[in-house]
Amino acid sequence: MELLRYLPTRTGMAFVIVQHLDPHHASRLSNLLGKVTAMPVSEVTGTTTPKPNTVYVQPPNKCVIARNGTLTLVQREERLNVAIDHFFESLSEECGSRSIGIVLSGTGSDGTAGLRAIKAAGGLTFAQNQESAKFDAMPRSAIRAGFVDLVLPPREIAREIERIADHPYIRRPLSDPEEIEKAAYRQADDLGRVFLSLKKQMGVDFSAYKESTLIRRIQRRMALHRIEKISQYARFLRDNKKEIEALFDDLLINVTRFFRDKALFRALKKRFLPTLLKNKSKDRQPELRAWVPGCATGEEVYSLAICILETLGRGPSKMRVQIFGTDLSESVIEHARLGIYSSAIETDVSFARLKRFFVKRDGSYQIHRNVRDICTFARQNITADPPFSRLDLISCRNVLIYLSPELQKRCIPQFHYALNAGGNLILGPVESVVLYDELFKLVDKKNKIYAKTAVMPPRTANLIPQRGFELAHFRPSSTAGTGINFGGDLLRVADRIMLSTYAPAAVVIDQDMHVQQFRGRTELFLEHAPGPATFNLLQLARPTLVADLRATIRRAIKTNKPARKERAQVKLGGRSYEINIQVVPFKIPGSDRSWLLVIFDETTKETKLEKLPRALGKKAAQRELMDLRRELSASKESVQSIIEEQEATNEELKSANEEIESSNEELQSTNEELETAKEELQSTNEELTTLNEELSNRNLEMMQLTNELNNLLASTQMPIVMVDNALTVRRATPAARGAFNILPTDIGRPLSELRPNIDVPDLENILREVIETLGTRERKVTDKDGRQYSLRIRPYRTRDNKIDGAVLTLVDIDGTKESNEAKKRNRTKDVFSRK
Repeated sequence: MELLRYLPTRTGMAFVIVQHLDPHHASRLSNLLGKVTAMPVSEVTGTTTPKPNTVYVQPPNKCVIARNGTLTLVQREERLNVAIDHFFESLSEECGSRSIGIVLSGTGSDGTAGLRAIKAAGGLTFAQNQESAKFDAMPRSAIRAGFVDLVLPPREIAREIERIADHPYIRRPLSDPEEIEKAAYRQADDLGRVFLSLKKQMGVDFSAYKESTLIRRIQRRMALHRIEKISQYARFLRDNKKEIEALFDDLLINVTRFFRDKALFRALKKRFLPTLLKNKSKDRQPELRAWVPGCATGEEVYSLAICILETLGRGPSKMRVQIFGTDLSESVIEHARLGIYSSAIETDVSFARLKRFFVKRDGSYQIHRNVRDICTFARQNITADPPFSRLDLISCRNVLIYLSPELQKRCIPQFHYALNAGGNLILGPVESVVLYDELFKLVDKKNKIYAKTAVMPPRTANLIPQRGFELAHFRPSSTAGTGINFGGDLLRVADRIMLSTYAPAAVVIDQDMHVQQFRGRTELFLEHAPGPATFNLLQLARPTLVADLRATIRRAIKTNKPARKERAQVKLGGRSYEINIQVVPFKIPGSDRSWLLVIFDETTKETKLEKLPRALGKKAAQRELMDLRRELSASKESVQSIIEEQEATNEELKSANEEIESSNEELQSTNEELETAKEELQSTNEELTTLNEELSNRNLEMMQLTNELNNLLASTQMPIVMVDNALTVRRATPAARGAFNILPTDIGRPLSELRPNIDVPDLENILREVIETLGTRERKVTDKDGRQYSLRIRPYRTRDNKIDGAVLTLVDIDGTKESNEAKKRNRTKDVFSRK
């Protein structure tokens, strides 16, 4: 009501109100809303064509959807009410960037998934702020999910809609590719400045991404800030770092969902994953590796992980599974690592999967730890950073469509390089490898699944990172040359070749000693041991390096300064080698989190990987060396013993923790049932709240009518009495007190118990006759003073034409005669005076 109260009546938009209503009770919502706005308000019936400047209300027990330019009613599903999500999703498909979604006060998470669809389509999204919302669960869920552009009170939302109503993005959105290309040509310099701001702050060059998508997304941000020219927006970005981050997130289109395209996941489970797992099981240490570029908030990664775990079955398996999810945005990567999602995922994930792979907490779902442990997330630019290697599956759906052809030419060969022989590449419905069809064979046309061929990638497949393209990409091409900075590019490429060839092996770890990135060839120092998969550096390290690694890392963490260990020993293949270990703490700019770079320097002061000398020439020196070695070996054995004791203690604690987790899962199951019941009660409570508000408004109307009726009766100078079918006094005018001897306290008493001042001995019989025959009776009666009255008795009719008593009216005949005679005398006097 507050939103409509402040909305102007001439926005040119149609408004649809979708609310959780009691399915078994008629709603007066349209009447309530009609009192606060001058726009017509009507309930949707059948198939309705929306008109501008009109408000439409969803009826009870129905869902309204937008289809083929109309509002259509469909049957409500017999489960948790998600009518808002249904409408928003249909609106995004029907209207695209011209759709606006607003989530107001309400319980549950209905509307979150719908706003996700609207934002993905380029529409605008609003949510009521929690301070002004009576029930803040719905807007809070949408805000936490990151699908809301502006969070405001209802009156401010109304003002924003008024401001953007005439913006070109809403009224005349660019949809024709030729128009977009012309707009890009005209505004090339301004676009270049926008991309320069993005590159300076976010480190990503968007100038080679697809023009149509970029311009639409930029115009969307311009509409939110009511800016019509890109030149103005470029100046606005220079002084607004938060807007650069918001534009960066918008350009990345971080919108996805669990098990998007269910047919694809069915095909993976039925055909491709069993084949991959069967082939991998023949290896000595079986490992399945997958990569999801452009993973956004992680739904695609976890969906793939769930499919793999379901294919492996519930029993123990030696298969090590590792799935990498990468994206350009650090914020969505953090979201993906946490694995927490709103209850809106219930529409995409089956109950069995929710129970097995998710843990419900505070109205939201978190991915189970067993699933999160096999998923690794990292920030990566697929157009600039090297790909992962030794992969069996790459799922790159709906990413290439946002890249220009030149960037696509770069990515496809990289995927071919990263995949193992026979590995699979999954693309989106409108994507293909047509430029490099010799590298991949289409094995599932419907689901766009390709298999890697044995052909070597072409020479143009450059796997050395290429940091962006010229900002002049949007300017007209010149015939004078390509415009490439040949000297700078050559120097950078040469530097990278030197680093990749001669730089020492290293790993990046966090404070818990978990490996986040491998750099160079680390197989001499690190090795995966048989058993459960792990990224703990001390469990990956060669046994002879563990003590030195632990001490050096602890020293670096304690002092927050680089620490170094000279001449650490590595035993491999019966030989011993000397290396230097260096640990360097560092932080990423703009973040407080600390990281450690562990460097394995294979070069000692004298030689590289030199086998330790077996003879030193002199026996004394040899004995001394042997004694030192024995002491060192004893010390290391002692340290190793302590470590084993600690690990044994950890195993006991782990066993106890598993028992606690088992109990926790039982409690969690009970909690989920209570959460479900709570959500149902919340939905019912919301419907009852709406019904209560309608009844409160009805009571106000009844009070107003009662006041008007009381004033009408008090102003009437005629004795009137109303009785019900049992002849009990229902209401009487003040004038009836004298004739019928009725006091205010007599309301509700039978008429037979009263002693009226008029003489009507058969009054009760007359009343019963009128009620039975529905006729009208009139009789002359006199009171105790001999004054004559005309008694009229009529049936009491209700609104639906039912008889519910009678109405008695007394007309003073003598008083009427006296009044008429007085009027005659006055007229005679007037005639005489005129003569």
